[in-house]
Amino acid sequence: MYSLNGKKQMNSPVLVLNATYEPINVTTVRRALVLIFKGTARPEELTDEVVRSARHSFPVPSVIRLVEYIRIPYERRELSRRNVMLRDGYTCQYCGRKFNPSDLTIDHVIPRARGGRTSWDNVVTCCRRCNARKGDRTPEEVGMKLLKHPRALSWRVGHQILTHLGRHQEAWRKYLII
Repeated sequence: MYSLNGKKQMNSPVLVLNATYEPINVTTVRRALVLIFKGTARPEELTDEVVRSARHSFPVPSVIRLVEYIRIPYERRELSRRNVMLRDGYTCQYCGRKFNPSDLTIDHVIPRARGGRTSWDNVVTCCRRCNARKGDRTPEEVGMKLLKHPRALSWRVGHQILTHLGRHQEAWRKYLII
């Protein structure tokens, strides 16, 4: 067993499941322990690490489950550069390569100069090279194809983001569709 003593470890990610075992959020070790101590959640998966106090040591969870079901309403997310990049997985929607956020642009599939709106179904992440190639034309005019049709970021897409975050968390795999 390893002891957690730094701020970085207490801010490590913990998957939060609804009472029905569906993933609904990612929180920190610190917040997960508070939810467990309050009786709001129960640990489902534990790590080899512990948090120590003066008299006790507590196992660190990697997955917690809420005791009571929380209804998650279908909701659309705000249209923003960050949310478009999250939706598209920081991947250019034309060439399929992953990039750092600073190396990506937001492209209007139907250019604004041709009446294209700034809406969820008309914007995608695009690398600078593909954006320069496309210019103010449609993908069809340039012979480019979108990886997937853009759509609004909803809770369901938020679930896909959780899945993406958990790709490297072995204990999360059985709770996520990967």
